[in-house]
Parts: sequence; C-alpha cells; structure tokens
Amino acid sequence: MSEDNAGVPLTQVFGERVLYDNPWVRLVQVEIEPPDGHRFWHHVVRLQTVSTAIVLNDAGDHVLLMRRHRFATDQIGWDAPGGIVENDESPQAAAIRETVEETGWKPRGEGRPVAGFQPMPGMVDTPHEVFVFHGAEQIGEPTDAEEAALIEWVPLTQIAGLIQTRDVLGSGTLVGLLAVLVGLDTQVRPP
Repeated sequence: MSEDNAGVPLTQVFGERVLYDNPWVRLVQVEIEPPDGHRFWHHVVRLQTVSTAIVLNDAGDHVLLMRRHRFATDQIGWDAPGGIVENDESPQAAAIRETVEETGWKPRGEGRPVAGFQPMPGMVDTPHEVFVFHGAEQIGEPTDAEEAALIEWVPLTQIAGLIQTRDVLGSGTLVGLLAVLVGLDTQVRPP
C-alpha cells in the first residue's frame, strides 16, 4: 500500500457468489465487512472494459460525435464512438474499431490515453479507457446498424454548453470531452 493510502479505512471482502452471468453482464453478491464492522452481502454488477474515442478534426476545433437515442435511459443526446474491448484487442484498438464501425471514420495516428476510470465504483465494476485522436479520414459508411446515429463534427466551442444542458450522454464521452477542454490531450505525460 502506498503512503498516500495509509490510514484509509478498508472494507474486507470474504467471498463472492454469482447470481446471473452472460457475456454482457454479470451480477454477483460480495460478502463484505466495511470499517463499521457490519458484515453483509452487497450486490455488484460486473461489466466488460469499455473504450471511448474522442476524435478531433485536423484543425483540432471540432469533435466527431453521434446524436442518438439510448433506449435504456430513453434519452437522445451526443455520444462519442466506443464500446466493449474484445478479448483479442487493446483498448486503443477497440476505440479505433468502434469509431470505424459506428461512424465510417478511421482515426489517424496513435490515440493519446487521457483517462481511465470506473464510472460507479460503489456497485458497478466496468473499467473505462478514453483515447483522444487528432485527425481522421472517412473510409466508408457506418457498418454497425445497431448503433445507428446522426454523425456530426461538432465545434469544440459548443461542448461546454452541451454538457451544461445535459446533452452529452455517456460517461466516457463526458470524461473525454472534459479532458480535451482542459488540454489533457496535448499535455506531456510524466515518465
């Protein structure tokens, strides 16, 4: 344990039982004892790793987004391309593949990793990786009809307003766009 974590109260984990399992979602109960000493079973949803691509145009002043309907929350809004990382690929390769499938645009060059996070770590385990790409070329039409959307290059000057009006849907999209707005995609990473 690092010095930064010294003194942080820990929750003890005693075991886990599976309640439901398929390739998309796994629901488990984990037997835990938080620092208060009360031992109980806590539900946890385990999902796969998700990768998101924030693709900027060559000038760096527009971002490739999709306006689509998300049935689970019955919302229409802006989302960046992204999806589940397959077993045989890296998160960066998944971000590129998902961008091509969902938009028909292929990011150029290496994506810069700007964030890795868990969107709801109290009860959902779903690692998210976010990459920013500078430049893309259109290589065709979207091939993933299930992810059908309106595809647009949205000016970065509009992003803060879209966030304020809650018109940005996914956490990977939100985190990636905020990273771009604060310049994390251009800052030199420490060794």
